[in-house]
Amino acid sequence: MRWVLVDLAGVGFLVYSVQAHRSPGADQWVLAVVAFAAALVLRNRPTANLAAQAALLAVAMGLLDDPTINQVGAGWALLEVTIWAKPVVRWWGAGLLSVVYVAGGYGSLFVRVFGLMVAVVVPLLLGMVVRISAELAREASERVAEGHRRRESELRAARADERTAIARELHDVVAHHVASMVLRVGVARHVLPGLDPQVSDVFDDVHGTGTTALADLRRLVAVLRDPDGVRGDAALTAIEPAALPAALDGAVETARRSGLVVDAEISPAAGALDAVRGLAVLRLTQEALTNVAKHAGPGTHVRLVVAVGDGDVTWEVRDDGGRGTRAVPPVPSGGGHGLTGMRERVSVLGGELEAGPVDAGWRVRTILPKVAT
Repeated sequence: MRWVLVDLAGVGFLVYSVQAHRSPGADQWVLAVVAFAAALVLRNRPTANLAAQAALLAVAMGLLDDPTINQVGAGWALLEVTIWAKPVVRWWGAGLLSVVYVAGGYGSLFVRVFGLMVAVVVPLLLGMVVRISAELAREASERVAEGHRRRESELRAARADERTAIARELHDVVAHHVASMVLRVGVARHVLPGLDPQVSDVFDDVHGTGTTALADLRRLVAVLRDPDGVRGDAALTAIEPAALPAALDGAVETARRSGLVVDAEISPAAGALDAVRGLAVLRLTQEALTNVAKHAGPGTHVRLVVAVGDGDVTWEVRDDGGRGTRAVPPVPSGGGHGLTGMRERVSVLGGELEAGPVDAGWRVRTILPKVAT
């Protein structure tokens, strides 16, 4: 397309010359047409096109009074070579055109030097600017793409880590209850004398099934038991539902010791939640209060709400922004993935986490739906 425009400009120049009563000669028309044709045929071979245009320019400088058409063609060919060809070809082309201008014998020495500057140096510099700009743009695009891939990788890693933590915690919760059932069945077999053999067989079957389930749970979770990846509060991974209010109070007291002013509204019905949702409420509370302390600072007023109604759990943590310096991006810089982990935990339980600025502060909220029975 570029060479088509150049050829049309050349044709326009020749037509203008005719209208200005400076009618080009037959040899000028022939050299121009050959230059136009060579430019179109060799448009995808810039090195060959430069050689052809340089040869036509050498002939034009020896035969014509006005070799402008061929000068423009050679200069544009050098521009194309500078942009697309290797550096060694670029300098080879510049040297070739320089030899043509200096040894061509067209005009005075000043005219030849001026033509050398206009038709060689200018295309060479312009082509280098275009090429460097294109390379910088490509590198910037690659950096943006690489940054996007890195962020996606970090998010995937964060989701995988959080799912691993949830899997460990679910194992502890399920194993706790299964172990309790196995223990009770074992005790029942010994404290109930004179059992019917069929009832005793049922007890034995339940006990054996429970024991096998525990063994399977331990084998399945073995690959997740990375000691280096276990959080410092791993002792709380298995809690009784009735202990949830006390655990939440402990999280609130920890936040207060860090300088936060926390108002907690915890429904008494929270103590009757199932272990999985209760554990999720505790983890969300710990993470949210930690984020407030980290991003808003001491002295921030925080309101914690844990409400239970119709089986659903409404959980919310809202702060007033503290000193007004809070800045929490969707994915915090520096490797933090608190919101990502919270969203994963809520998503597993069928909820959706809402997080965003409210007034001068920040609010995190979700509803954990009741467990289908």
